[in-house]
Amino acid sequence: MNKFQKLLKKKNKEKIVCLTAYSKNVASILDNHCDIILVGDSLGSVLYNFKSTRSVSLDMMIKHSKSVKMGIKRSLFVVDMPHNTYRNSKEALKNAKTIISQTKCDAVKLEGGAKIINIVKFLIKNNIPVQGHLGLLPQSQKGKFNYKGKKINERNKIYKDAKLLELAGVFSIVLECVESSLAKKITKSLEIPTIGIGASLHCDGQILVTDDLLGLNFINVRFIKQYANIKKIINNAVSAYSKDVREKKFPEKKHTY
Repeated sequence: MNKFQKLLKKKNKEKIVCLTAYSKNVASILDNHCDIILVGDSLGSVLYNFKSTRSVSLDMMIKHSKSVKMGIKRSLFVVDMPHNTYRNSKEALKNAKTIISQTKCDAVKLEGGAKIINIVKFLIKNNIPVQGHLGLLPQSQKGKFNYKGKKINERNKIYKDAKLLELAGVFSIVLECVESSLAKKITKSLEIPTIGIGASLHCDGQILVTDDLLGLNFINVRFIKQYANIKKIINNAVSAYSKDVREKKFPEKKHTY
């Protein structure tokens, strides 16, 4: 049974755990607990302080993904295709093949439904595993980020897009900031897993940006739960080191050749 089959088997039986990683050290920790590790284009804001994910390049994604791969032994490894790397089928296939060949990831993730459905079909036809992404789409979102599924026409579109993506052959769909009852409806109607981020407990799994849950990247967003304050721990450790250096307590003889 491969990783995709194992993931599908969890549908309606066991919640799927997903987190983001941008480096080997973090990935090696996550790999003990996660079903899916995603190198998200969220690295643009988390690591590079970009105002949006639209500035993230293919080269950035590949470099971080190479590092992450070194820390993964068991999790399904997915890489975001960044903005302007899948504007047409030919471009998408070329870039997806580059990502997979250079990073050894298991799959790529694309944002959108009907608008990119032919591209998704083309990738899958060419043996590129694809994860879908619906609801809030950071690569195309302009202005304030709001949850999706409040209006009837918006609800219908997201639902139809989910069905289209499933028919196209995606192995799972990320639902970002999708209204709870709509996320429930989509999850129940699909045979493939849904992974929620701000889309309720009804989804088959959940994903967060690891830096957010660790308190390294503070964002006041409703769907984020902070599980630790790593920033405080790092500050205390650096403060102690700084004090030791200034007071000539480090390095001691045992730290010296």
